[in-house]
Amino acid sequence: MDDIDDIFVARLMTTDLHTVTPGTLVEDAAAVLLDNDISSVLVVEDDRLVGILTTTDFVDIVAKSQPKAETAVDRYMSTDTVTAGAQDSIATVATTMVEHGIHHIPVVDDDGMAIGIITTSDFAAYVSTAEPNASI
Repeated sequence: MDDIDDIFVARLMTTDLHTVTPGTLVEDAAAVLLDNDISSVLVVEDDRLVGILTTTDFVDIVAKSQPKAETAVDRYMSTDTVTAGAQDSIATVATTMVEHGIHHIPVVDDDGMAIGIITTSDFAAYVSTAEPNASI
């Protein structure tokens, strides 16, 4: 089994990204989530990450407004988005997720362009397929 400090985000992240813009209507963003069986969409403007909208945000949307009231994503998206780089160790990213109580971390390049996303599901998939350490 690999040393967890030697495994980088690029190995586990998803690169098939689903994005919306800040002006996308929340019902359209919800359709993207449902149609693609995903739990978050990245919010981009001019190809740069500006936020994230997750299924958890839809609880807030339903509680605070009429979801069909043509409300734009920018009203509910998280803009203080914690990000990772492709060469960050998964141990560091996992610790960050736990410390911030988050389930999705967009992966960006040096220019702030979204290149992937790593989620708690990616970690679960990694753990479920990891081979036991032979030296134990």
